[in-house]
Amino acid sequence: MNTASKGALLRTLMNRKDKVLAILHPPTAAHARIMEKAGCEAAFVGTGGVVGAYTGLADVGALSMMECVQIAGWIAQSVSYPIIMDGDTGHGGVMAVRRMVRECIRAGIAGVRIDDQPIEGKRRTQSAGMEVVPLEQAIARYRAAVDMKNELDPDFVVMAQCYARDASNSSLDDCIKRLKAYREEAGVDWVQLESPHSTDEIKMARAAVDGPLSFMKGKLPRYLGFEEHLALGINIAWYPGFTHHVTWAALWDFMQAFQQKGVGAWDDFVASRADHPYPLPEIGEDGEGLAKQRELEEKYFSGAALEKYRK
Repeated sequence: MNTASKGALLRTLMNRKDKVLAILHPPTAAHARIMEKAGCEAAFVGTGGVVGAYTGLADVGALSMMECVQIAGWIAQSVSYPIIMDGDTGHGGVMAVRRMVRECIRAGIAGVRIDDQPIEGKRRTQSAGMEVVPLEQAIARYRAAVDMKNELDPDFVVMAQCYARDASNSSLDDCIKRLKAYREEAGVDWVQLESPHSTDEIKMARAAVDGPLSFMKGKLPRYLGFEEHLALGINIAWYPGFTHHVTWAALWDFMQAFQQKGVGAWDDFVASRADHPYPLPEIGEDGEGLAKQRELEEKYFSGAALEKYRK
């Protein structure tokens, strides 16, 4: 599937009205394949959650744009569903933003989420000391991204993440104003409220913004379910961290058992899955895997060189 069609697919999913689109993290390309087998429709490669898991670096602006594109591209190219990349603050001024969009499109990524935090003080979601850039600067950042995607691939999705609700230099009123401006003045395809404190605040955002809108858990006491999203007029659910916690917990439990029982822990695991098998994240026959390798060797090499298969 080409890049343009993945962007078009993402647009179809995010504009769907009758069903919620759940966005999760694919921790690796292998995890992404398993998620695809389980019915995942779209996913988000976060700077901290996914790229940071590869590099071991914190989500404090230390990761480079090309590191994010490289890893998100690997994942995007391994599955047929659309991948959204975390673009942080754009990694620079308007020219850096344009390059980021161009590199994402080249890598097969379907969309990018860009923050309105200052580049110098970029920090992870729900961190203390959050700030946002002036509105004019934020709009310039988003307009640069929108213009670049319109030049190269109009189906590519530009998403604006607004941190104003909890920012030390902003407020709820400013947050709602920004969400509306990012959509109407900057022309982004999708806006996200980073830190709602109540469902009433989500309703305020929904009333102010036309088109695709989502929200993070923020200061809500719990994640909202699909039906609750639809009741709020929102058809995109942002649940990226679930996959990490599930895999971390499973690995922790196994390692604890392994310290106690050695290989017996593996035997117990195999026995526990006897009636509940799980898929392996292997490359399919239509991919660049072992089957393709053998096909090409039989095409390129002599009979003598292929004797290894008969042995």
